[in-house]
Amino acid sequence: MGKEITSREQDYSQWYNDIVLKSGLADYSAVRGCMVIKPYGYALWENMRDELDKMFKATGHVNAYFPLFVPKSLFEAEEKNAEGFAKECAVVTHYRLKSDPEKPGKLMVDPEAKLEEELVVRPTSEAIIWNTYKTWIQSYRDLPLLINQWANVVRWEMRTRLFLRTAEFLWQEGHTAHATKDEAIDEAKQMLDVYATFAEDFMAVPVIKGYKTPNERFAGAEDTYCIEALMQDGKALQAGTSHFLGQNFAKAFDVKFSDKQNKLDYVWATSWGVSTRLIGALVMAHSDDDGLILPPRLAPLQVVIVPIYKGEEQKALIDGRVKGIVQSLKAAGIRVKYDDSDNNRPGWKFAEYEMKGVPVRIAIGARDLENNVAEIARRDTKEKQSYNLDGLDTKIIELLDTIQQAIYNKAKNYREAHITRAESWAEFNELLDKKGGFVAAHWDGTGETEEKIKELSKATIRCIPINNQQEEGACILTGNPSTQRVLFARAY
Repeated sequence: MGKEITSREQDYSQWYNDIVLKSGLADYSAVRGCMVIKPYGYALWENMRDELDKMFKATGHVNAYFPLFVPKSLFEAEEKNAEGFAKECAVVTHYRLKSDPEKPGKLMVDPEAKLEEELVVRPTSEAIIWNTYKTWIQSYRDLPLLINQWANVVRWEMRTRLFLRTAEFLWQEGHTAHATKDEAIDEAKQMLDVYATFAEDFMAVPVIKGYKTPNERFAGAEDTYCIEALMQDGKALQAGTSHFLGQNFAKAFDVKFSDKQNKLDYVWATSWGVSTRLIGALVMAHSDDDGLILPPRLAPLQVVIVPIYKGEEQKALIDGRVKGIVQSLKAAGIRVKYDDSDNNRPGWKFAEYEMKGVPVRIAIGARDLENNVAEIARRDTKEKQSYNLDGLDTKIIELLDTIQQAIYNKAKNYREAHITRAESWAEFNELLDKKGGFVAAHWDGTGETEEKIKELSKATIRCIPINNQQEEGACILTGNPSTQRVLFARAY
């Protein structure tokens, strides 16, 4: 069938690419570093987006949309943010093409159509949004301002990988304004909790909530909170971030409000976002050498039914019975497909839906109808079992919940088995090389030591866990005093 996948043992990176391409999630495009998200991958993203959107709205946020282009002068207004993203910016300098007189049929940039001010294609939207908020916020009555946008952004990456790192990607970015520092910090932490809940309850990916070190913070933030996940190859993946921006952007864009005492002050800000990178996390956290394994709550297709028959007479009988099953499953809110196409044999279909990670497969043949049963196969464990056709919808709903929990438990058990304490520099490196995962080790708290560890081991501090246990110790590299362990890992 031409669907063979490189095994994880043989080449994890190639295994990942094979799954993304062969399961129909995405494809390479004619634009270097950009990807095409195919319908199956986009359906997965839509399910993720819809669930997150409900969670945002439940916490009082509303959606808006801001321009793709940011005037360079606005982009430069918050210096740390501008410096942090400068190397990844795509810049528009002209607004017109014209025929090239020296090359018939070809076009050239019209030198007379140079923009008065260059436009940055948004790598993130703080600048354009805060310049807009300046006109929307005058009084404490205008606060809090709780806005999210679903958008695309461009970050000119040189080394790209489908979903995990592409020059253009889809995401959401929340940008909120508050009257007090405490309100803004509470908002940043609340949105981190929303992300963690989504990752665990819908993606079935266990995450660690924590703070980023000053070196790893978002450019322009006072504090960055993050959720960190662990992939099956022992590498970490940052799955979402929420930033307390202090008054940095308010001061850069002169966003002030009059409080209840009629005194002017700068507003306090947050921003937070997750992207299509979450699809990469989903693939790497759960899938196997036969293809995708998708958590039922997000799978574009939760149940597929495949008939096994000889002749039209048998097929008509199966069709009649399956029609009622499909109706009852749809009525229960289950995303189900009856694949009765005669283009491919049942065995091909089984392999195809296994590749696509459909959580439950139902096979029904003529003999099954006589016995009032169907064969049910689970994608996650490959287990098969006969189920009575009566009350099948209830059993399928229960089975989908069981699979969701089982996928989460498996990922959590792996994560727990791959958080290891290191007491020496030698042990630290041995763990990274031979076991991977998170290494809990002491660090002296300085940026210089953090950079040196990264340079020597290719491991970064993924986070300082929230409510981290305090304990006296010696830094893994320098031997200087340390008050707590932090989590190191090699990462995507």
